Amino acid sequence: MSTKAKKTGNKKKKFSKIERLKQLQEEEEKRLKEEEEARVKSEKEELARLEIEQIEKEKWQQLEAKDLGRKNEELEELYILEKCFSEAEKMRREHRLYSQWMHYIHCDGCPDPSVAQEINTFISLWKEEKNETFEEVIAKSKLVLYLIDRLKLILLETPSHDLQEKSIMQYQGSIVELRELLHLKFNIATELLLRQASTLADLDTGNMEKVIQDENITLYVWANLKKNPRHRSIKCNEMQIGFEIPRILASSDIALRLLHTRYDHVTPLCPVPIVLNSHTPLESPSVQDEVCAEQPAISKELQEEYKQPENESNLVQEEETKSEEQDDDTLGVHTSFVEEEPESTKQGPEMKILTETVPKAQLLLLENAPERLRAFEDDEVDTCQFSTLGGVYHLDILELPPQCKQMKGWMIMEIFKDGLQKFVYPPATTEDLETENVFPPIEVMLEVHENVIFFEDPMVARWDAEGKHWKTDGISNVVYQSEERIITLSLDTLGPVTLIQDAHINMPYQSWELRPLDENKALLTVTTVFAEIQIQIKEGLCMLASVNMGDKKPLSILEGKWMTPIYFIITLQEAGLNIFPTEYSHFYVATSCKVPLVEMKAYRQMALLSSAFAFGWSKWNMQCGSEKVIFKVSECLTKEQECIEDPTWTLLMFSGNRAQRLKIDEDSEAFSEALKEETEFHSTLFHMIKDFASQEAMEKTKGPDSQFIDSVCHMLLCIRLLSYS
Repeated sequence: MSTKAKKTGNKKKKFSKIERLKQLQEEEEKRLKEEEEARVKSEKEELARLEIEQIEKEKWQQLEAKDLGRKNEELEELYILEKCFSEAEKMRREHRLYSQWMHYIHCDGCPDPSVAQEINTFISLWKEEKNETFEEVIAKSKLVLYLIDRLKLILLETPSHDLQEKSIMQYQGSIVELRELLHLKFNIATELLLRQASTLADLDTGNMEKVIQDENITLYVWANLKKNPRHRSIKCNEMQIGFEIPRILASSDIALRLLHTRYDHVTPLCPVPIVLNSHTPLESPSVQDEVCAEQPAISKELQEEYKQPENESNLVQEEETKSEEQDDDTLGVHTSFVEEEPESTKQGPEMKILTETVPKAQLLLLENAPERLRAFEDDEVDTCQFSTLGGVYHLDILELPPQCKQMKGWMIMEIFKDGLQKFVYPPATTEDLETENVFPPIEVMLEVHENVIFFEDPMVARWDAEGKHWKTDGISNVVYQSEERIITLSLDTLGPVTLIQDAHINMPYQSWELRPLDENKALLTVTTVFAEIQIQIKEGLCMLASVNMGDKKPLSILEGKWMTPIYFIITLQEAGLNIFPTEYSHFYVATSCKVPLVEMKAYRQMALLSSAFAFGWSKWNMQCGSEKVIFKVSECLTKEQECIEDPTWTLLMFSGNRAQRLKIDEDSEAFSEALKEETEFHSTLFHMIKDFASQEAMEKTKGPDSQFIDSVCHMLLCIRLLSYS
C-alpha cells in the first residue's frame, strides 16, 4: 500500500510542474500582447500628436505669412500715427521761442537766466546792494528761486542734442552762484539783525527772539543777551521749534539761528549727460534776430496762454534727451519704425530730424545704468537710494556781534571786517578728557514741513562740509511724532541737517491702470504698498487728482493744480510721492526690468490708444521674461463722470515686433504663451487691438491732440509701469 501511494504522489507533483510552466507561458504571451498593444497605441498617439503639431505648425506658418504680408502696411500706418510725437516736440520748440519773444518785448527787469550776460549783470548788481534787511532779502529770494528753477527746467527739459557742453556749464555755474549769493545775503541780513538784538530784547527774559517767514523760508533767531547759565531751554512761542543747550553755551555771548529753507541748495547738482550726435542741433534762433520774422506767426491761442501768471507750471520746453543707438539684434527689431519713409509722409528737414531723435530721446528715459554710481563711505547717504525731503534746516551757533549804541541822536555800530562768525562747539582742541560731560550733545526740536509725506519715520542726515555729502553720524535720540509733525534729535555739533526717505519706498508698484476720461483727458492710477495715486493727464499738462493713504492725512495742497509733466514730476518727488525710477533704481528694487526698446514701443502705442481703451496691470508680466510685456486692455467709451466697475479685460503680450492675445486670463493657474483660439497676431499693438475693437473706438483714437498723446507717453516712460510693477 505504501509503495502505490508514493507513485501517485510523484505523478501529481509532475502534473503541477507542467501546469505551472503552461501558466507562465500564458502570462508571457499576455505580457507580450499588452506590450504590443501599448506600442501600437503609443505609435498612434505619436502620429496623432505629430499630425496635430503639423497642423498647428502649418496654421502658425499661415499666420506668420499673413502677418508678414501686411507688416509693411501696418508699420506705415503706425509711422503716420506716431508723427504726433514729433509734432508735439515741434510745438514745444515754438512755445519756447514765443516765451523768449514775450520776455524780450516785456522788458520787466527780470533777467533771462539762459542768457549769460543778463544773469551775470543781475548777480553783480545784487552783490553791490548793502545793508538789506532780512525781509528785503526774502522778497528778493522769490525772484532768485524762480531763476534757479528756470535754469533747472532748461537742463531737464531740453534734449541733450540741443544743449552744448558750454551751455550746460554756464547754466549749472549760474545755479551754484545764485545759491551761494542767496545764502550769503541771508548771513549778512542775520548779522544786521543781531547787531540790533539789544533794542529788540524781550521785556520778560531780556533776550532777543525773532521769527521771520514766508512760503519758502523760516528764520528763527535767539540772542543770548542775559547769559543766564540756568536758562538752557529755548522754545519758540510761535512755532514748534526749540533747543536744549548745555551750560557753557547758556553763559556765552552767542546767538542760535534756525534757517529752514523749503528747498535744498546744499546737495550738489547732478551731472547732465552730454550725448554726441550726428545731427545739427535744432537750436532756436536768437530772439533779437527773429523779432520781426516771428511777430506775425504768434497765434492767438499762445497769446491767451501767456496772459496767465508766469510761473514754473507754464514753462513748457522739450522733454526728451537724445540717446545713443541701442543694439537690438537679439530682439530682431529695428529702432526705426519703418525702413524707408513712405512717399505719402515726406516732410521737411526739421520734422525729419525730430522723427529720428524723439524716439531716441524717449529710449534714453528707460536706460538702466550698467553699474552703481560709486562706492559710498560709512555713514554716507547714498543719494541714488535716498532723497532729501522738506528742505534743509540750517542750524548755527553764532558769535553775538557788538551791539549798536545810540549817542546824541546817532546810531553807532562797530563792524568787523570778517562779518558774521560761527561759534565753534565743541572746540577743536580741548585739554579736558571728559569732554562728553563738558560738551554734551545739543537737543533740537524741529517742525516737519506740512506739504511733505513720510510713509515711514524719517531718517536724519547732517551735511559734511569737508566731504561735500550727507552723513548720518553725530546724530542720536531721534524721535518722530507723526501726528504733531515734530521731530526731536540730539546733535554733537550744529550744522545743516535734512530729513531723508528711501526714494524707492513706493516701488515696486502693486498694480496700475490707465483709462480715458474724456476727449484729450485720461486718468492714470498707480497703487503702491502705502498709497493709491491718481494722476489726470490732458494736453501738455498733468495734475494730481487724489492720494489715498488709508488713515493718513492726504496731501491736498497739490491736488487740482495743473503742471507741465517735468515740473509735475519734480513737485511729486519733492513732496515724497516718488514713483519715478532713475537709471540706478534697478539696483535697489527687486523687479524684472524689461528691454528698453520693447518697453518704449509699448508705451508709445498705449498712448496712441489711450483715448478709447483702458490698460491695466497683469500678474503674468513678471513671468514672461525681459523681452516681452503683458498687460490687460479693455475698450472704454464712457464719459468722465461714469465709472467702469467690472470691465471685460483682454490679455495681450507684446515683444516689440509682435502682439498677440493670450489664451490664459488673470485667474489661470499657470502661465502660457499659447495664442487664443481663432485669433491672429500683428506687428503692432495698435493693429492687434483693432482686430477686436469696435469701429467707434478706433475712430475715437484718431481724434486726440498730439500734446495729449505725448503727455500720456511721457508719464508712462517716467513711471515705467511695465518694469516696476
